[in-house]
Amino acid sequence: MKFKDALLNAMCELGLNQRQVCGMTGCSKASVSQYLSGKNVPSEQKQREIAEALGLQSDYFTWPEPEAQHTKTIQRGAMKRMLPETAAKLLGISKEAVRKGLQDGVFPWGYGIHMESGRWVYVINERRFIEIEGIAI
Repeated sequence: MKFKDALLNAMCELGLNQRQVCGMTGCSKASVSQYLSGKNVPSEQKQREIAEALGLQSDYFTWPEPEAQHTKTIQRGAMKRMLPETAAKLLGISKEAVRKGLQDGVFPWGYGIHMESGRWVYVINERRFIEIEGIAI
């Protein structure tokens, strides 16, 4: 599977738009646009970094079996995750505000995934949170 297809699949699985991918990975909008169009393919190291930033297994984009791409899931431990309650406390806002922001895609350091059960799963990349918010933990 080509990188552009795997990235698009990951975005669909996670319910992310291009702006959210830019925020989570630190990649520019132009870079992500080129990745999605197939005009540019990041190095294997950058592919691992992108996967980890999105909360995926580090080999998500380099896995040799294309059909396995659809079965890969978010791996706990691929990145250090932060709870919405912790982010809310550090930002001085309510945990409901953080959850709503993650659902609406307004925070570049995390996202919310709406599950078929109706529940939401929240992913906050602690490293990106610290970088963007400038808050030491």
